[in-house]
Order: sequence, then C-alpha cells, then structure tokens
Amino acid sequence: MKYMLMMHTPADTSAGIESWSPEDVKAHIEFQHAFDAELRAAGEMVFNEGLTFPDQARIVRAGQAGAPVVTDGPFPEAKEFLIGFWIVDVDSAERAYAIAAHASAAPGAGGAPLNIPIEVRPIVGAPSADA
Repeated sequence: MKYMLMMHTPADTSAGIESWSPEDVKAHIEFQHAFDAELRAAGEMVFNEGLTFPDQARIVRAGQAGAPVVTDGPFPEAKEFLIGFWIVDVDSAERAYAIAAHASAAPGAGGAPLNIPIEVRPIVGAPSADA
C-alpha cells in the first residue's frame, strides 16, 4: 500500500537550518541522501521532495472562465508547515510508521535528533469513473 509521509516544521524558523554550523548541515543532508538511497534500494520509494518556505507559496482559485486567480497571502495561521514529503509503497502501516520514525530522527544542530513531526496517511486510489 502507498503512504504519504509529510514532514512538518515549526512556523517559527528562528532556530532553523540557516543557524546550524556547516558541519551540521552537511550531516543532515548526508542523512537524507542515505535514507532516500535505503528506501530506493528496498524498492519502497515512490517519490520524495522538499518544499520551499510558505512565503513562496501561492493560493490559486478559479476565476472568470476558469482563469487562475493567484493570491500570495495572507495565509491561515499555522504553528507548523509542510517542508517535505515522501511517497512510499510498503507492505504495512507499521513499516510506514518505522520509516516515518527514522525520518523524524534526522540529525539537527549538534547532531541531536530533530524529532520532526511526520504525518503518515494512506493514499487511496481514485474511484472508477464507471461507479
């Protein structure tokens, strides 16, 4: 079954990666690359990406004749925001949880585990158009 694992980070990024030492940033990136390689080697990785901060996000709605109406804020208040995600194809929810726990433990400043919240959701297929 496929699951989406969504990494959230606090909206207050004052202690974000920008404040880490170059060595800590390198260790974090190396962890992410090794983690992704493990998932690919196991055949469990479908897709993954990191996202920009919310200040670069836009809200889009359909306007007249379906033309896009783009708004760059204000956005709803949030204590956390989505910073990255993985889509994995695994045998069980327990395996998805184990992957999420490993992702959560990525090293941060000083090598301490970040314990980033990872939301895990099953992906449902689209219903048949004939239904």
